[in-house]
Amino acid sequence: MALLIVPVIVVVLMLLGRNQAGAAQILGSLPIAIILLLFIVASAWHMKIGMQVVIEDYVHNEKLKLASVMANNFFCIAVALASIYAILKLSSGV
Repeated sequence: MALLIVPVIVVVLMLLGRNQAGAAQILGSLPIAIILLLFIVASAWHMKIGMQVVIEDYVHNEKLKLASVMANNFFCIAVALASIYAILKLSSGV
């Protein structure tokens, strides 16, 4: 994940001072889209694992723990899919 942070910071710096059309043009390029997709997948996985550890450590009721882990998985997948959809939509030019 640390290797993906530097390119993402560079992309964010490239977006400074741009209007919406300029930002869409930068984010729509294939190399930037690939970097962002990798970053989204790594971030969502990191979010899922981190929250799961917190749930397993601090929730003692087994049924509530199971429900919380399931909700965490659903939320992380939903966030990742929404982000991936947005990036693919930008990169396809639609």
